Amino acid sequence: MFDFILLFILIAVIFGAIRLIKGPSSADRIVALDTLTTVVSSLLVLLALVFENNIFLDISFVFAALSFTSVIVVARFLEGRG
Repeated sequence: MFDFILLFILIAVIFGAIRLIKGPSSADRIVALDTLTTVVSSLLVLLALVFENNIFLDISFVFAALSFTSVIVVARFLEGRG
């Protein structure tokens, strides 16, 4: 079961990375970055379930908060530049 979920997460990472690299506009790249951080956070939650270790959940919460903040900062920077 976890292998199946891990496969979907890997596919999501690949598609997000492609959009991050090839995105025709900066807005597409920001959305791809936000998607990738969400997918990585879900991967950390999956690792917490697989290894039965709650530290991965704590790391996931901190990572999600920091990634949200970083995406907002990058979006504000690009908004001021445009």
